[in-house]
Amino acid sequence: MIKLKGIAAASGISIAPAYKVGKDDFLVPKEVIRQEDIPQQIRQFEEALIKTRREIIELQKRIGHEMGQEEAQIFDAHLLVLEDRMLIEEVISRLKKEQLNVAFIFQEVLKKYVEVFSKIEDEYLKERISDINDVGKRILRNLLGKTRSGLSDLKERVIVIAHDLSPSDTAAMHKQRVCGFVTDIGGKTSHTAIMAKSLEIPAVVGLEEATYKIRAGDMLIVDGSSGLVIVNPDEETLNAYRQEELKLKGVTERFLLAKDMPAVTLDGKTIEISGNIEFPDEVPAVKLHGGEGIGLYRTEFFYMNRKGLPTEEEHYQAYRYVAEAMKPQPVIIRTLDLGGDKFLSQFEIPHEMKSFLGWRAIRFCLARPDIFKLQLRAILRASVHGKLKMMYPMISGVEELRQANAILEEAKKELESEGKPFDKDIEVGAMIEVPSAAMTADILAKEADFFSIGTNDLIQYSLAADRTNEKVAYLYEPSHPAVLRLIQNTIQAAHAANIRVGMCGEMAGEPALAVLLLGLGLDEFSMPPQMIPEIKYIIRSVKIKDAQEMALNALKLSTAKEVEEYTQARLQDILK
Repeated sequence: MIKLKGIAAASGISIAPAYKVGKDDFLVPKEVIRQEDIPQQIRQFEEALIKTRREIIELQKRIGHEMGQEEAQIFDAHLLVLEDRMLIEEVISRLKKEQLNVAFIFQEVLKKYVEVFSKIEDEYLKERISDINDVGKRILRNLLGKTRSGLSDLKERVIVIAHDLSPSDTAAMHKQRVCGFVTDIGGKTSHTAIMAKSLEIPAVVGLEEATYKIRAGDMLIVDGSSGLVIVNPDEETLNAYRQEELKLKGVTERFLLAKDMPAVTLDGKTIEISGNIEFPDEVPAVKLHGGEGIGLYRTEFFYMNRKGLPTEEEHYQAYRYVAEAMKPQPVIIRTLDLGGDKFLSQFEIPHEMKSFLGWRAIRFCLARPDIFKLQLRAILRASVHGKLKMMYPMISGVEELRQANAILEEAKKELESEGKPFDKDIEVGAMIEVPSAAMTADILAKEADFFSIGTNDLIQYSLAADRTNEKVAYLYEPSHPAVLRLIQNTIQAAHAANIRVGMCGEMAGEPALAVLLLGLGLDEFSMPPQMIPEIKYIIRSVKIKDAQEMALNALKLSTAKEVEEYTQARLQDILK
């Protein structure tokens, strides 16, 4: 029996044989061609591009239908590779110049592109290597007339083992056949992790040597909650995990019974449970899982994969749709949060903007008031169609909050002069994502209508651990005492000023920490929709005084591990 520890990418337990997926490399012959064969080779290349495009569009449509538009949009990057004129023209130019077969020429050009991207230090751009490789292999298969038996052809339940899984691979998985997967590389925000959560398949990534240590047919246990993979477990371990798997299924069914009930503690305290969305068409998922509003509406998608800036009307129509769809429940729109791992596709972005510590979020908006004000106008106009609120990301001090509000006031005056209606009392909040904001929450609370704690960034900034880098994933600890104290300080400062505090980071959807956050005084939890029933169930199972006692005890502990063990043990007591 071997135990391997990786990064927990998607929760759950799976037990099944290992199915190894190779790197799908091709042996492409190098052949000299005649001058008169060049037109035919170019046609062959164009036909391969057309066929590949057709395959990707069909796959994108299927994924959009089965899993939603957010997952389907992953394939936009693949289509962009197919439309790269530099790549296409270089292949044709070298074909004419070197007079070698087009498959060999294309493979050489592809290698060059991959090599260039691999030398770029930016983590986000490095992840695009998988897009280039995935599309490149599809084109090569079509050039060589090869077929591939995909993961969708599996006849038995398996756990897939691979160095990496492309979006095409994960999209092709048959949910009833692939019950888990394990990869050598990847992090919590990789395409693999995104797809795993959408398919609700347990997954562990970033194991580094899984493909070397696991053989095809080995019996595996994948614990996607803890990031543990057990190879060829003994009978005692196997039975223990089978019991745990059955228990989890029963618990999930219990959670679903709570999804349409209010989140009220046993002693009568009501908590608001909301969903996080990125696209307007995710609203039904929030409602289906029992969400009582939208606690985080990300708006960066307006700016991605397009050549020009979005218009005010585009913003307005999207915000209006969500406001009307959720009415009378609240919708909190986060203003533009570009930078870090998200940046404008139509601009040549300076390298430092891609840094999490660089020119991003509210810093970018204040430097580009033309872009910022357009969005604020759209939010204001949509506010008459429902219960809209807005919040500014990455506020580090009260000066930024004041500057943002000054631009908001300009937008209000413009709309008034144009005779366009808006909610004059719209609530405006500050996101607490930077330690300086958490430490000066008492100052910010005097000028904000509410707080929303963005734990994804707050944790990485507090612990100096890039949340997209699997090499330092062990440092990214939501239950670290420093993080808990920053959250406590934020909530206490807000309540002293009589304003509410929500949380929209991944931590809000962590079952083991839900009671702790409840005890710290959190008023609203916002999370991925699928987590809503479980968090509702947990809140309905405790008394507020017991949650407060738990929080006090947790704050006395010295390490994240101690907090995790304590909260997990208390959660097990609650769920008995």
